[in-house]
Amino acid sequence: MPDARAENNDGQFTMRISFLPAVLLLWGLALTPGASGQILFQDDFAGRLGPGWSWIREDREAWRMTPQGLEVRIDPGNMWGPANDAHNLLHRPAPPLTNGPIAFSVRVENHPTNQYEQVDLVWYYNDSHMVKLGRELVDGQLSIVMGREAADKTRTIKIIPIAGDAVFLRLTVQGNEIRGHYRLPGSETWREVGQCDLPAPGKTEPQFCLQCYQGPAHSDHWARLTEFRVLGVDRGADR
Repeated sequence: MPDARAENNDGQFTMRISFLPAVLLLWGLALTPGASGQILFQDDFAGRLGPGWSWIREDREAWRMTPQGLEVRIDPGNMWGPANDAHNLLHRPAPPLTNGPIAFSVRVENHPTNQYEQVDLVWYYNDSHMVKLGRELVDGQLSIVMGREAADKTRTIKIIPIAGDAVFLRLTVQGNEIRGHYRLPGSETWREVGQCDLPAPGKTEPQFCLQCYQGPAHSDHWARLTEFRVLGVDRGADR
């Protein structure tokens, strides 16, 4: 991604399944009570991908399933701006926001050495419209980075220095607003990164997406992803 120091181009509840709209049933939700709402879908990527996932520009040699989670090789390529040439974008349809706010999260582990090498949790419409929240190397500092892209014009929302081997990333969407949070393993506290409006391009339906890119050429850098969750958030609840 461009140097962020310069201006970029710019309460628990119980639900009977019979009350769920048919579109959510088709979406394949796993209904389990959660601490921050209702768990709509979860995938720990433990040995296999759950149903409903698809790849964009798949390179089958650059991803693998392990008992510890999904591992993706971080190859060269970029999704920040007009290049749009990164491989192995993993995505699935998001449920309609008319059913209420949703939050989705994932645990990521990576060890970047290349400038802007990153692993991102993304609210994705297409290669040119998205909001990302990721763990990224920026000017030698491991950081949490939130950014917005519309028509390939990019804007960095926030960069927060971070340490450690892994982090949980979460995006919460309500109405036309999206907020980013992160928390460290072993902590229950979500720390806010930033917020922005959605870059919705017309009638394009949103997707959940996981993206790994900007790795150095001829390297063997692998990111590990697990504990993917989608929750229905109570309206007005503390996000």
